[in-house]
Amino acid sequence: MKDWSIQARELANCNCNFGCPCQFGVLPTTGNCEAVVVYDIEKGHYGDTRLDGLRAAGIYKWPGAIHEGNGECQLIIDERADADQREALEAIMSGKDTEEMATMWFVYSAMAPNKHPTLTAPIELDWDQDERSGHAKVGNAFSVKVGPIPNIVTGAPHRVSIQLPHGFEFRHAEMASGSARTGDSAISLEFNSSHAHLANLHLTGQGSPPPERGRLKGRRRRARTVRSGRHRRACSLIGLAADCGVRRRTAPSP
Repeated sequence: MKDWSIQARELANCNCNFGCPCQFGVLPTTGNCEAVVVYDIEKGHYGDTRLDGLRAAGIYKWPGAIHEGNGECQLIIDERADADQREALEAIMSGKDTEEMATMWFVYSAMAPNKHPTLTAPIELDWDQDERSGHAKVGNAFSVKVGPIPNIVTGAPHRVSIQLPHGFEFRHAEMASGSARTGDSAISLEFNSSHAHLANLHLTGQGSPPPERGRLKGRRRRARTVRSGRHRRACSLIGLAADCGVRRRTAPSP
């Protein structure tokens, strides 16, 4: 098995409602799954072939849920990639040199036996994960645009994120609203204000490596401190300080 690793930014848009039931092990919103995905590779390799700075994309369509199979897919590789880089990206995104079920690419490929010829195209992109906004244009194959999920009452940006500690795609992603349309591709799709997410990926042939322990412990300590402070303030406001273990000071008796 050839050693490989990719660290990249991801923008995905599918036909499900905001949040995407698949992330929770639930069947797709409309019973079938369709998606477009763009990857902006910051650092990567496949054996001795460097992949830094390249981009790639995919178009996917299943008649039912992904795990039910019989889907179709088409990969698009950055036109700047040379022959070795194209071969490397196509191998990774086809699930080759990957342990079974270790990445979403392995699953997508295994569940999509109908594979259309891989395309090469210029891939333009500009997005801000924290703002949940941006766009990408993958040659003439497809374009996608995302923005914040609007609050159902006020229309103000509604921020939601998903944590998947053992995810085979991402560990943290910002949810967004996306719209996409395919063009000169073998698969025809169109979405309007449906689920989208933006995430940072770190994947290898063995899956997603766990975060560094020191950094993780620091985040956990900070999270406990924040939760503790919020919990104390909330309990104090509703008069339950004693119940949550917060010592209540009382004024001395006259």
